[in-house]
Amino acid sequence: MAVHTELKFEDAIEATMIKAGWQQGRRRDYDPELGLDTEQLAAFVNATQADVWTQLRVHYGDSIGEARRAFARHVAKEIDKRGAVDVLRHGVRDRGHLIRLAYFRPAHTLADDALFLYEQNRLSVTRQLAYSGRDRGKELDLALFVNGIPVATAELKNPLTGQTVEDAKEQYRHCRDPRELLFAKRTLVHFAVDPDLVFLTTRLAREQTRFLPFNTGSAGPGSHGGAGNPPAEPGRYRTSYLWEEVWQPEAWLDILRRFVHMEEGTQLRGGRKPGPHSRNLIFPRYHQWHTVRSLVDHAAQHGAGQNYLVEHSAGSGKSNTIAWLAHRLSNLHGADDQQVFDKVVVITDRSVLDRQLQDTIYQFEHRAGVVSKISNKAEGSKSEQVAEKLAGETTKILIVTLQTFPYVLEKVDGLRGKRFAIIIDEAHSSQSGESAAALKRVLTKLGSDDIDEDNDPLTAAALARGQHDSLSYFAFTATPKPKTLELFGTRRGETWRPFHVYSMRQAIEEGFILDVLRNYVTYKTYWRLVGDDDHEVDQRKASAALARFAVLSPNSLEQRAELIVEHFVKHTRGRLGGRAKAMVVTRSREHAVKLYRKIKAYADMRGYEGCGVLVAFSGEVKVDNLDSDKVTEPSLNSFSEAALPKAFAYTRADDPNAATTPRPEYRILVVAEKYQTGFDQPLLTTMYVDKALKGVAAVQTLSRLNRTHPRKGQDDLFVLDLANEAEDVQQAFKPFFETTITNSTDPNLIYDAERAVMDHQLLVESEMEAFADEYLRAQQFTGEGTEWNHAHAALYRLTDPARDRFAQLLEDESEQAEAFRSDLRDYVRKYGFLAQVVGYPDRTLERLYVYGKMLLPRLPRRQDPGVDLGQVDLTHLRIGKTGEHNMALAAEGEQVLPGFTGEGGGAQQERPVSSLAELIAELNERFGSNLGESDLVRGPAEAAMSEPQVRAAAFANDEENFGHVFDEVFEDKLYERIENDTKAVQMFADDAQFNSELKSIARRYAYESLRRDVT
Repeated sequence: MAVHTELKFEDAIEATMIKAGWQQGRRRDYDPELGLDTEQLAAFVNATQADVWTQLRVHYGDSIGEARRAFARHVAKEIDKRGAVDVLRHGVRDRGHLIRLAYFRPAHTLADDALFLYEQNRLSVTRQLAYSGRDRGKELDLALFVNGIPVATAELKNPLTGQTVEDAKEQYRHCRDPRELLFAKRTLVHFAVDPDLVFLTTRLAREQTRFLPFNTGSAGPGSHGGAGNPPAEPGRYRTSYLWEEVWQPEAWLDILRRFVHMEEGTQLRGGRKPGPHSRNLIFPRYHQWHTVRSLVDHAAQHGAGQNYLVEHSAGSGKSNTIAWLAHRLSNLHGADDQQVFDKVVVITDRSVLDRQLQDTIYQFEHRAGVVSKISNKAEGSKSEQVAEKLAGETTKILIVTLQTFPYVLEKVDGLRGKRFAIIIDEAHSSQSGESAAALKRVLTKLGSDDIDEDNDPLTAAALARGQHDSLSYFAFTATPKPKTLELFGTRRGETWRPFHVYSMRQAIEEGFILDVLRNYVTYKTYWRLVGDDDHEVDQRKASAALARFAVLSPNSLEQRAELIVEHFVKHTRGRLGGRAKAMVVTRSREHAVKLYRKIKAYADMRGYEGCGVLVAFSGEVKVDNLDSDKVTEPSLNSFSEAALPKAFAYTRADDPNAATTPRPEYRILVVAEKYQTGFDQPLLTTMYVDKALKGVAAVQTLSRLNRTHPRKGQDDLFVLDLANEAEDVQQAFKPFFETTITNSTDPNLIYDAERAVMDHQLLVESEMEAFADEYLRAQQFTGEGTEWNHAHAALYRLTDPARDRFAQLLEDESEQAEAFRSDLRDYVRKYGFLAQVVGYPDRTLERLYVYGKMLLPRLPRRQDPGVDLGQVDLTHLRIGKTGEHNMALAAEGEQVLPGFTGEGGGAQQERPVSSLAELIAELNERFGSNLGESDLVRGPAEAAMSEPQVRAAAFANDEENFGHVFDEVFEDKLYERIENDTKAVQMFADDAQFNSELKSIARRYAYESLRRDVT
């Protein structure tokens, strides 16, 4: 017989499994009517629960065969009602007796016979299983049983015989009837396998069967790389990990016990839950299983006090990974059989993770209260709730938000001897700056109110207390920053790297997310300004104000709205069967409000349907600084902020009652600093970017588009960018495409920073020493009461002299004072980070840190007046396409982010000033160098100025009366120039505000130009 046949592949797999502890199942022992291997079931029960079995036999009669058959029928009915997972985990009850159908490995093995029952499990593999009671000719290559209950099947293919894993998938789709008992109500998962690749599905559904990849990644598990598996070692297959690792008996039983679970499913009428066979079963993807196993093994070996960074891309299934990890850590025991962690704390702002954790872990434990969440709705303060949950016995897993986490740190200090695992769901840290601000207020109570320069509140929270022997952090993120890598990562040589990786590249190649860089179109706004004043201005501030004036001018906003709506109507509105949605990313809250109004007005003016618009921003906005135009998100949308995600998700195409009970449908969401992270809306296909995006912000924002949907493909994605260069965006994505690493920090940087502060000669040693003594005394108090008040007042008093010296210096030599402020801030930030990574024994460094933290917010600030631009008008404007790009990244391996070098601090540089006229000329050169006649607001104005009656009116009238003559002539000239642009004609004719403002600009220009010519 040929060596390279499917049969030989099957032989090799079976031989490895039997050597590892599996038993060889017999085809004749499988009962297709019950869907059980009755011999294996009976042998297990008799070996582990003989006394109970003896008592049950009294009820079943004298015949052993009939008794076994009757019990098997009872087990089959229970599986039909509850599902195989629940029966395996919790057994069945029969005539007052509980019969276990599997024994899982105990958390600890203190008892001498702790493993005896566990070792009696009978895992069996049956080849060529005749599974059908109707068609005996139907056979499966492999079937896996646990104590007689079938849990998995596999179809094997060998490419050397002309068949691959794709043929195995097609065999499941076309040759396996999903109504058969084995597939409908018994087995949990089905594997399609060849020597190179593995795929799996948990539900057979003919053509609709969806297979997911179950591969390690092209560079191996937990490493950078793409889809697939690495080359095999001699004597092994690329897919040997499946039967050597995943199907290894201990690992396989652990998957059935701690990983496999049912999604909650949609409630039926009367509030009933759907049955186990209609709910979706979740089986871990390979990287999820490998991540949890690796983290747990390391924590069990090394105990508390370790930090771990998991760099998992969007689409990795982080929610399930976190749920499985939390449950595993909550009852983890080390090699000494002692529990490693007393509590697990999960930090997340996602309510969906709270519900998912509770539902998933209840399936494992069948006990309520194991998972608890700190809530504003519960009785008692957050501090009291945290104290109760951390000290209580019932709660094993505590879910908190960013704002609540500092209370956890505060209470942890008071629970000496307790050990905690902190799981950080960092990728969903915030939807707005409000989360960071709220966290900062609470951290102040703990003596650390700094949100770092990357506005990363979770890193700041971790820094508030530093490393503890009793705390282990497990941080999950798709975009680790250098500081995150050094705080939570694993050191290898002179670099810091993630503990485990599931790359963006692998997620894209495996089809779990889409590539947002493949269809990227860039636009640029060209404009020119004219001013009537010339004086010196702060160059940076004036440049920003002038650019803002150009972008937020009515004409600019009109063009942006037109571009967005017309593109949406032509390219997006009809996609996904009329479900596709778009996001517009703006640079400010006022920008969002103004553009939202223009988009709405333009869509209404053109009579476009299916263009419903929402806007998202925080707080209250005063548009154009007018008290009469104060708006909030709810006032514009007509419903609460909390209701927005659900309202935006609604689609008429999926609403069976849409015709009889119409509801508003929203397709475009305009955002300002909201919903750019942590917002999962699979129907989003298009993004209009009108904001500069840098680094991580670019990745997180654009990644809102990458979620998959059954109707959504790569060709549906589109980015229209009005503010960024394509190459810059591509460079922002590169570090996070495969694996992100960073170099180690030079610990001696802190001494340079210390010297820079002390060289200003503003701080006095004796004052800092007195402060340090009082600071240590203040730590003895709880933060409340008379003693605390006295201690806190003393800390203020001891920083008064330095504050007063600084105030005098600010008055005499403001630049030197600002240099001191900058150097002190630089030192505090550096020490706050480096002390956690390095750990300095030098007491003077810590003293300067705590003193500086108290002094910084007390230093007075000089007045910083706004910039006066005088009268500035927009004379030219055009928004033009600059390119269409496919920026898909190529595999380049690990990418090094520059580490923390300490650069960027130091003295504040004097702000450059320039003439306003020179600055306008410079900006016009940058943004309007290629503008032509057709782009001019000035063009039709100059044409009107050549008319005699206009010239005469300018000499004889003031500007207002001049307008009575000029406006009509200007309108005629303008129509002549735009007669071929029907959209522009309609806008000028129908939008009164646009019409008025355009005439006003042209009128002022014409009047002043004509009057200047004769003076």
